[in-house]
Amino acid sequence: MQLTFASYNIHKAVGLDGRRDPERILAVLREIDADIVALQEVDRRFGLRASVLPRQALEEHGWCPAPLRMKAASIGWHGNAILVRRGIEIAAAEPIDLPRLEPRGAVCAHLRVDGNPLHVVGMHLDLSGIRRMHQIQAIQLHMSQREGPAVLMGDFNEWSQRPRCFTAFGEGWTVLSPGRSYPSRRPLAQLDRIVHSQGWSCESVGVHHSALAAVASDHLPVMARLTIAA
Repeated sequence: MQLTFASYNIHKAVGLDGRRDPERILAVLREIDADIVALQEVDRRFGLRASVLPRQALEEHGWCPAPLRMKAASIGWHGNAILVRRGIEIAAAEPIDLPRLEPRGAVCAHLRVDGNPLHVVGMHLDLSGIRRMHQIQAIQLHMSQREGPAVLMGDFNEWSQRPRCFTAFGEGWTVLSPGRSYPSRRPLAQLDRIVHSQGWSCESVGVHHSALAAVASDHLPVMARLTIAA
């Protein structure tokens, strides 16, 4: 089983030019051409918390959002959403309750790919280093109750070159470093990461830095192509 995973903080589809342009985000997703994508900041924060990416447009582009919406017009939980390519089965999905000072969150989708189980977590963690550690521990506790391969990804908000929070993953998890993804125009920090469980081999990992991605959001997407024995 070989799949391409991507994580993308879309900044509510507001680009560096100050325009909200969902079609531009969808175009970047087409460039990425991943099988499974974790999105952050996908819903508006107030009111109806409507998704900035219309569900119909996602479906027309071949994406199926995991059922995580907080309100009827949203597709995520505290802005976190998981998209899967049409043909991948979504068996279930749920939010992961995190200790938080800010409106952050994590979500988990339970998938089946050609009959094989797969758990995917998308997250947007706190700015506080201690709080990030606690949030990763909460995610680890949630995942300890699931069996099968897993991939965790998102905006970790970790600026340090020696991030202590990643030690909370413990043995059996590999934290990939795709590269600098923030800010998109001139990336300085590796805020966006992909983490996988045992059994996966990483074929490639990196940051998607195209002319379009450089202006579509304040983050660049990160990607990893992973293989695991079925």
